[in-house]
Amino acid sequence: MNDRAPMNEGAISFGLLWLRVLAGLGIMTHGYPKLFGGNMAKFAKSAGELGLPQPELMAWLAALSEFFGGLLLVLGLFTRPAALFCMATMSVAAFLAHSEDPFSVKEKALAYWTMFGALLIMGGGKYALERRFFRGRGRRR
Repeated sequence: MNDRAPMNEGAISFGLLWLRVLAGLGIMTHGYPKLFGGNMAKFAKSAGELGLPQPELMAWLAALSEFFGGLLLVLGLFTRPAALFCMATMSVAAFLAHSEDPFSVKEKALAYWTMFGALLIMGGGKYALERRFFRGRGRRR
């Protein structure tokens, strides 16, 4: 007999809310200075030094995914696509920009990468706004 009680949907959804809000706000703090603080030229130069094609475009895409992807996660709108874009950005950070660095340097990018991966798999949960706006769409009955 299994003595473990199944976790209820409310606890899972509260955990996803917690994860969405904290990961979203956290990643927004990385995108904000790039977009609004005049740091884009330096960021684009770094993207070029990594050998990324069209480094200015890639820098803009990364900064937009960090800020607006984070905002979408906080709101619980388009959670999976937002998590995918944020995860792609953290993949470049962890596995390309910090590939030669010790774990202690790439740890933050890997932590975000892991959080975004969980949200990509799990979705936003029942407290996400997308549940209110897109209820029943795309679901089989």
